[in-house]
Amino acid sequence: MITVLAAAPALTSIGVALRGTPAYAADLYASNTALYADTTLTEGVDYGRRYRRHLIDDQSTSARTALIRTTVIAPHGGGIEAGTSELCLAIAGYHPADLTPTPAAGPVSDFWMFEGLRSSGNSSLHVTSTHCDDTVARAMCAGSLNVLSLHGCTAAQAGLEAGAQAVLVGGLNSTFRQYLMEEFATAGIRAVTASGEEEIAGISPENICNRSMLGMGAQLEMTTELRAAMFAVGKNTRTDRATNTVPLFWSFTTAVRTAIQRLEATQPVL
Repeated sequence: MITVLAAAPALTSIGVALRGTPAYAADLYASNTALYADTTLTEGVDYGRRYRRHLIDDQSTSARTALIRTTVIAPHGGGIEAGTSELCLAIAGYHPADLTPTPAAGPVSDFWMFEGLRSSGNSSLHVTSTHCDDTVARAMCAGSLNVLSLHGCTAAQAGLEAGAQAVLVGGLNSTFRQYLMEEFATAGIRAVTASGEEEIAGISPENICNRSMLGMGAQLEMTTELRAAMFAVGKNTRTDRATNTVPLFWSFTTAVRTAIQRLEATQPVL
């Protein structure tokens, strides 16, 4: 049995006013289900889905097999929000170039991602996080104590100055947010507590990041400039990014993984 350690905090505790979801009000598809039902789209050509759920097999009466406690997701990967697929894999414990376990001790998290595969026009495949109803994504999140959702935004959407390299930290899990903020500070990465619009702040209980066992998770919104700086100049394309990461990419990955490890250390499985 897994003990629920804390209830989801009240929305007002995050200091954010709910104001609807205007940034993505123009989404073409009302849900993932609606997108998958569009016969003009072809999976594997227009979009793709990847995931890994670790096998848990405990048939021993004298030993325990540890549960995978955290799922990392990128709902707008590939060409939709550039760089989030590669970060999703790396944070989950796989090198994005060849899926080699990184570090060698092995992957530490499950992952799920939806990716735009077109050469252009991927933005029309964006489905707002509160409307993400992919059955695998929901099942994986519901079976995890923690969910970390990775997103991209512009500096303007983040409410920051033009050209800002920063990550906005949101979601309903205040402890997770605290650890992320602290680890980004240690890594020298500019992090800002997400506020304002509901989607950017990740504060709706319907947001896929908050559909965990605990009813709360964390969401990272990375500005375009921060994500671009994680890859070699001229290599920020869907086909090139995985093999052209730079130290900032790995500093970011390490900071997030350290925050996850700290969080998991507070969550005994009984």
